[in-house]
Amino acid sequence: MNFDLSPDHELIRRTVREFAQGEVAPQAEELDRTKSFPYEIVAKLGSLGLMGIPFPLQYGGSGGDTLAYVLAVEELTRVDSSVAITLCAHTSLGTQPIYLFGSEEQKQQWLPQLCSGERLGAFGLTEPEAGSDAANTRTRAQLVDGEWVINGAKQFITNAGTDISAMVCITAVTGEESDPARPREISNIIVPNGTPGYEPGQPYRKMGWNASDTRPLTFSDCRVAQQNLLGQRGVGFKQFLRVLDIGRIGVAAMGVGLAQGALDQALAYAKERRAFGKPISKFQAIQGKLADMSSEIEAARLLVYKAAREKDSGRDFSLTAAQAKLKTGRLAVRCAEEAVQIHGGYGFIEEYPVCRFYRDAKILTIGEGTDEMQQMVIARALGA
Repeated sequence: MNFDLSPDHELIRRTVREFAQGEVAPQAEELDRTKSFPYEIVAKLGSLGLMGIPFPLQYGGSGGDTLAYVLAVEELTRVDSSVAITLCAHTSLGTQPIYLFGSEEQKQQWLPQLCSGERLGAFGLTEPEAGSDAANTRTRAQLVDGEWVINGAKQFITNAGTDISAMVCITAVTGEESDPARPREISNIIVPNGTPGYEPGQPYRKMGWNASDTRPLTFSDCRVAQQNLLGQRGVGFKQFLRVLDIGRIGVAAMGVGLAQGALDQALAYAKERRAFGKPISKFQAIQGKLADMSSEIEAARLLVYKAAREKDSGRDFSLTAAQAKLKTGRLAVRCAEEAVQIHGGYGFIEEYPVCRFYRDAKILTIGEGTDEMQQMVIARALGA
């Protein structure tokens, strides 16, 4: 498959790279240290049209494709994962379900403000007992007098509690479980921020992604209109499986971007740091690490681009997306570790970006489906 980028794709890669280096990099360490949400950066991303890349112009999007989106995510993560996951979760998880499954009225209501970056979208799937076991959703929504009455809790939700958060699309059990042998009826429902009974909790104290918004959500007799149902009732499980497939491409792009950023930092440091009278980049042990990182990153990048192209061409991309997610998450962890090792003691000091990269990398083997879940998806696709 030919992965030569078109002029338009090269333009978006160059634009985001310049923005990431000029606008994000100078603030990344401070935002991470103070755990401050990057409101100004998000606003600038919106003004550049990056918060709605893969959505049609008619809804306020940029009319781009998945590959363009992947390139933007990769370049942002190359500098800072918190900014990248904010865009990634907003696009793949918050906005995508409304575009894919929403009514025309719902699209007109929500997509323009989401695609512009004026407001952020979120997706509420994970619960205390429904992470990898997503079908075990405990949150319930009962239809009463033309309204959904929602009770339950979600956890590890991104973008739901900022000052510019617009809504969260949640999974909820909407049917009675009279027959334990039958699949549970799960539906997706849009819950606007500010709805009485919907309460975003306090932000988590996290290992990494410190400048992103991640928190639990609670729903206590939260009432929304019947029309807030997303798509047909009872098809929520199929809907969020499709959303997760798309989301895995974005997270895989984050893995490539973080690994590349770690290599960038390691190479620059190795050229400057001198030992025994010469730069450490001249030592075979360091060269071997850099060469392995570079080769693995290039292979992983091609896998991610392949998944994006498969989606854009309308082919089944589930297997490739799972492979890319599995490969890049592990690679990000390994490259971040090697970059810290090359930095030596300085790699353990927060002023150096590789320290932040190291903390940010691990979640890429967990979020959007753990490595173990990706292995199950891949094995099933192989017919094992």
